[in-house]
Amino acid sequence: MDLHNIRTDYNKSNIDFKNLDNNPINFFIKWFEDALSINKEQANSCVLSTVNSNNKPESRVVLLKSVNDSGFVFFTNYNSQKSINIKNNNYVSINFFWHELERQVRISGTAKKIDVKSSDEYFASRPRVSQIGAWISQQSKEIPLDYNFKDELDSLNTKFSSKKIDRPSYWGGYIIHAYKIEFWQGRPSRLHDRILYEFNDDVWRKKRLSP
Repeated sequence: MDLHNIRTDYNKSNIDFKNLDNNPINFFIKWFEDALSINKEQANSCVLSTVNSNNKPESRVVLLKSVNDSGFVFFTNYNSQKSINIKNNNYVSINFFWHELERQVRISGTAKKIDVKSSDEYFASRPRVSQIGAWISQQSKEIPLDYNFKDELDSLNTKFSSKKIDRPSYWGGYIIHAYKIEFWQGRPSRLHDRILYEFNDDVWRKKRLSP
């Protein structure tokens, strides 16, 4: 398959290097709000990359559920492959690509579990069908090709029909404490705008990178 002729010349925006925010979290929130205004359903999708026990990278899409000066939060099954990877090596990266805006953000950091109360509060806000799904899923475990979840769904729907669904102990959130955040804005002739923030000695420092 020849894909040589698939290309785009980016020209929708640029980074104003003379008026950069000193805090990359503020910069990210501004860009994220722009992405939300265009594609609310997909703006919080990002690719999370981890390293497995053989030092090989693994990536998958997760959903950002919170961001503040402390970091970037997502939720998952603590028995999943991504969680096993994080337990063994908590250095991770997440990547956002908002193609409608021709923008990309790359974030490197360390991941750790959030507190139980915060996981409980978020789980309680989820639709009941998602809560039940969390109880059923043994994420990343092998199952038969013809496996049918109907019996488990019916059983749990009956069990929880008239009561609150508590969060499974094996399900919760992670927060990524960023130490490096790069903003990329597509530009004509592949001369893209790039600005990198790095966190050292409790201070964010920024520098422009060549395309």
